[in-house]
Amino acid sequence: MTELDKTKIGIGEMKGFAFTQKEASEKAYVYEVDMGEDVIYYEVFKRRINTRFEGQKVSYPTSKGFGIWAWSYRSYDRAVKKYNELNKGGNKWH
Repeated sequence: MTELDKTKIGIGEMKGFAFTQKEASEKAYVYEVDMGEDVIYYEVFKRRINTRFEGQKVSYPTSKGFGIWAWSYRSYDRAVKKYNELNKGGNKWH
């Protein structure tokens, strides 16, 4: 199983943004996203395994996943609240 990197620099639509894993569990993740110029937000998403890859790979969401299995927050506290809901199996959308 290939897990997500703890840090990475974005490519494509997220080119140049710095991603840092803040929380991780068997059900969810929280990443801090540094866009530069003191702009930081947090992405929270469900742990999803992409079986199209040999050996299977955990997937980071694309923009199409937000609002479905991924969420974005300006506040770390709100991101952690959503992360905790996902770990309890909650299906709240906000």
